[in-house]
Amino acid sequence: MILKNCTFFNENFEKEFGDIKIENGRISEIGFFTEDGKDMSGKIILPGFVDIHIHGAGGADASDGKEEAFETMSRALSKCGVTSFVGTTMTLPNDRLKSILTAAKGAKVTKSKLIGINLEGPYIAMSKKGAQNGDYVRACDIDEIEELFGIYDKIKLITIAPEASDSAKFISHFKDRLTVSIGHTAANADECKAAINGGISHATHLYNAMTPMTHREAGVAGTALDSDITCELICDGAHICPAVLRNTFKILGENRGVAVSDSMRAAGLGEGEFELGGQTVYVNRGGKTAVLKDGTIAASITNIFEEFKNLLSYGIDFKTALKSCTINPAKAVGEDAYIGSIAVGKCADLIALDEDLNLQEVYIDGILA
Repeated sequence: MILKNCTFFNENFEKEFGDIKIENGRISEIGFFTEDGKDMSGKIILPGFVDIHIHGAGGADASDGKEEAFETMSRALSKCGVTSFVGTTMTLPNDRLKSILTAAKGAKVTKSKLIGINLEGPYIAMSKKGAQNGDYVRACDIDEIEELFGIYDKIKLITIAPEASDSAKFISHFKDRLTVSIGHTAANADECKAAINGGISHATHLYNAMTPMTHREAGVAGTALDSDITCELICDGAHICPAVLRNTFKILGENRGVAVSDSMRAAGLGEGEFELGGQTVYVNRGGKTAVLKDGTIAASITNIFEEFKNLLSYGIDFKTALKSCTINPAKAVGEDAYIGSIAVGKCADLIALDEDLNLQEVYIDGILA
């Protein structure tokens, strides 16, 4: 298949014009070809979006521990321009984590690609657990994660609170096999810096559920910003205000910001009562997030495409916003050789927008979703 007359953003995220040839699900050539193809005039072609921190969407959740849950998420996400995702667990008992990984291994998704699992916990700080279930919070356990790897070897990321247990050996053991992220943590600046020096390379939903930056103590937020690690940002306009997002991207630049949805099963379903990690959460009329009964933010109900448009409306430049939704998350979980940009040899995961940036078409491995 050839997509003709494409206005697209190339692997350097610069605007280019040409034809994109697709063979066997991959981009085989980019140039100008005499063969006939599908005319994409008037459309803007972007790399498919990548969500590396998503609990659920469309009524299903990764923590359901069912193969069909991943398929439901896959279908819902493909409608939002998300072509790859990392299903994210909550802090749960070992047997539940096993069932989730078993389901992920067996899942045969047909739309957006499930590229792995993100373990948000269970090795977190009780004081910063947020909507996580404190009954299942526990200390870092190398053997437990090795056992989980034995079930499904595509564990891409894990969130830990390094100060909550003896984590140095854990970080050192896994840092070259998955992305170890700091989050749900009460660490001070020195503890955070030590963990980063030890191998932590990512921060889970920056600012949320971590020690803040003040003018006397950098906390986790300030220390992460002052390092070279990648930082997740929930860009729904509720978890982080636009002014803070603007300032944060000025610090992170175009290569370190990672837009994530952190969405749960209510995403795309409107108001109602839903379940998240064994707890009841609520989406109120006009609400931007799912909340616990006491009003605590539990999770988002957004998607990466909505966040991309949010970022542009907040004044983030196009290139920085686009990279935060595509190549940066792909790099954060070691998948950038295959997804995240429009380049020869990569998967033909593409989204087509009109000139007003409305989503028109989604291609996954070169197939119209």
